[in-house]
Formats: sequence, C-alpha cells, structure tokens
Amino acid sequence: QVLLSESGGGSVQAGASLRLSCAASGRAASSYGIGWFRQAPGKEREFIAAVSWSGGGTYYDASLKGRFNISRTVASNTVYLQMNSLKPEDTAMYYCAAHRHATAQTIRDLARQDHLEAWGQGTQVTVSS
Repeated sequence: QVLLSESGGGSVQAGASLRLSCAASGRAASSYGIGWFRQAPGKEREFIAAVSWSGGGTYYDASLKGRFNISRTVASNTVYLQMNSLKPEDTAMYYCAAHRHATAQTIRDLARQDHLEAWGQGTQVTVSS
C-alpha cells in the first residue's frame, strides 16, 4: 500500500504563494492517482485538484482552478500543489490522498464515497490578512 507524506505548509500573508508537496512511497507508488483536499475547522472536506495515475491528466474544482495548479514528478513520485494569490479563506489543513489506477476525476468521486485507499497526515496552511 502507498504511504503519503505532505510538506510545504506554513503561515503566510494574503497574496503570497506556497507550494505543497505530497511524496508517495511504497510498492507501485507510481500506479496511484493522487488528489489534494483541504478542511477548515468546522467545515466539510473540500476537493481541490487531482492528477491521474498515468498520462498526466488533471481535474480541478472549478472555483480554485486558476489560482491552484497540480503537477506530478513521476521520477520522484511526488505531486505538487502550487497555490498563488492566497486568501484568508484558504486557511485549512491540506491533505493528499491516493487510489490505485485512479483517474483525476475519479479521485474526486471516490472521496465523496469515502473510498480512497490512502491519506497523508496533512500540512497546515494559514493565511493572514
């Protein structure tokens, strides 16, 4: 089973950028579609973006596309989330999650059913005004 480890969170001012990393390790780690999610205190988990296990296809939440960009480095089995023009409402714990042989949109759908195979421990992002 894949293991996920997020990093790159922190406290920034509004308008700043951050790049989060999700490192996947374990057997067949490259066979997993990976997505990014976030959850703010008192709110439901929110899908951000995902990348397919092969072919590099991506899928975004429409409201975040444009400020957030997901990418994948196959050689290191790392998925990145570049976040630009951060706003205080982006403050949340950010998680990556994975499912074997999943396409990008499937990651979102599986999350809704709570069927994703693996989750990371999360990295906190705090944006102050």
